[in-house]
Amino acid sequence: MTATTEVTTATGLADRILGGWLGRIAGNMLGKPVEQGEVWTRDRIDRYLRAADALPLTDYLPEPPTAEEERALRPEWRHCVRGRVHGSCRDDDVDYAILGLHLLETHGFGFSTEQVGDLWLLRLPYLQTFTAERAAYRNLAAGLRPPLTATYDNPYQEWIGALIRADVHGWVSPGAPRRAAALARKDAVLSHTGNGVYGAMWAAALVAAAFTAATAREAVDEALAVVPASSRLARTVRRVASLHESGLPWEDTLATLEEETAGLGWIHTVPNAAVITAGLLYGDGDFSRSVALTVRGGLDTDSGGATAGSVAGVMCGAAAMPEQWKEPLEDTVRSAVFGFDGVRISELAERTLRLAQAEA
Repeated sequence: MTATTEVTTATGLADRILGGWLGRIAGNMLGKPVEQGEVWTRDRIDRYLRAADALPLTDYLPEPPTAEEERALRPEWRHCVRGRVHGSCRDDDVDYAILGLHLLETHGFGFSTEQVGDLWLLRLPYLQTFTAERAAYRNLAAGLRPPLTATYDNPYQEWIGALIRADVHGWVSPGAPRRAAALARKDAVLSHTGNGVYGAMWAAALVAAAFTAATAREAVDEALAVVPASSRLARTVRRVASLHESGLPWEDTLATLEEETAGLGWIHTVPNAAVITAGLLYGDGDFSRSVALTVRGGLDTDSGGATAGSVAGVMCGAAAMPEQWKEPLEDTVRSAVFGFDGVRISELAERTLRLAQAEA
């Protein structure tokens, strides 16, 4: 059965969507302990893994090998490392996927950017927002409307926040990357501009393309078609693909891109898109390798791991995802979105499936 045929069946589509949810949550959990790009560089992450005898990385991060490394980890590490995962930790990378699902259930595919903002105010606690999202939230509370919510007193307009909100628009648009990108754009412009918006469109299209693409490279190429070819985001993603195609090792590809995106910061959309693209291309369809390489690439590790996990999870489906990633999640999500804390991952996937089938 081909990938295209598989997603036209209810069973195949359900498995892919569940794979996307599980992959996003697992990738987020993998990267969460080392989510601080200026501290947890690629070299330091790999030193940690070597000290713990955990390379190649095929599971959640091991316990910290030294007291020094323990102090450097985010405090949530105790709920995110091997043997300690019992359901997912609360995280904005998962909250926004849940909120996006609620948005589509409430307002349908014709939702407006204003309705995105209204739902934030109703369902999302202010102190669980960060960078561009917090600036937009503050602007909403002050009475501003889009697009001013994205531009007024907001220095984070091209950071990764809109990209992390995009996956749900891909999950409900299987094999339709342009529709996914259009939905993601309406969401993104509440808080972002330029490459921040393009990153969201690209990520949504990448997830949508993963349902029918034969390879990660095919999905990457399809996703590139939805953003301006001259944008820095598109040029950077093409550069990663070119270096991968040339046979350059993963480490050297990331070192090259680090030099070429120097100065943008570890939460900017463009360098994180490079890390995600490299993880997926060098992961070559293997779920564990794709999320592991993305997190080992550093920068915003929990966000990058979540997006790569979503794409890889859609490509392989939930049934084929290795058990060490799924079982510890216990089909349970912690969330700051009002009314969703403790929701089942399987329920979220079923609700997403209904939306995808309704718009097919």
